[in-house]
Amino acid sequence: MPDLASSRPHSDPRPGHLRGSESPTSRWAVWAVFAASMMILVGSLQAMQGLVAIFDDDYYRVPSSGLVLDLGDTAWGWTHLLLGVLIVVSGLGVLSGNVAARAVGVALAALSILVNIVYLPALPLWGVVAITVDVLVIYALTVHGGELRGH
Repeated sequence: MPDLASSRPHSDPRPGHLRGSESPTSRWAVWAVFAASMMILVGSLQAMQGLVAIFDDDYYRVPSSGLVLDLGDTAWGWTHLLLGVLIVVSGLGVLSGNVAARAVGVALAALSILVNIVYLPALPLWGVVAITVDVLVIYALTVHGGELRGH
C-alpha cells in the first residue's frame, strides 16, 4: 500500500505554529490587524471631516447651537482633526505591536465614540458607522490586541 502521508506538505503539529516560523502565531491576530486598519481608515476620515469643518463653516447643515455642546464649527473641526491624527498614529503603533499604542487606541476609540455621539446631529449616518467601528476596535484591541506583540 502506498504511503500517502509522504505526499502531504509538512505541517507543524503544534497549534498556533506556522511552518518555518520560530514564534507562535494565532488566527486571532487578524482581529488586531483589523483594528489597526480600521483605526487608520476612521482616523483619516475623521481628520478630513475636521478639515472640512475648519475651512468651510457652512458645510454642515446643523448649526453648532443644535449640537449638545455649542463649540462652533471651527472648534469641532480642530477636535475632529486632532482626534483623527492621533487615531491614525495609534493605529500605526498597533500594527507594530506596541502595547502602549494599543492602550492609547482603546482610549482614543472611546473618546471618538463620545465625540461622535455629541456631533451626531451634524452627520447621523457617519456617526453611527464611526461609533460601530469604534466599538469593534475596542473589542479587537482589548481581547486580541496582544496577538501582534513581537511580530
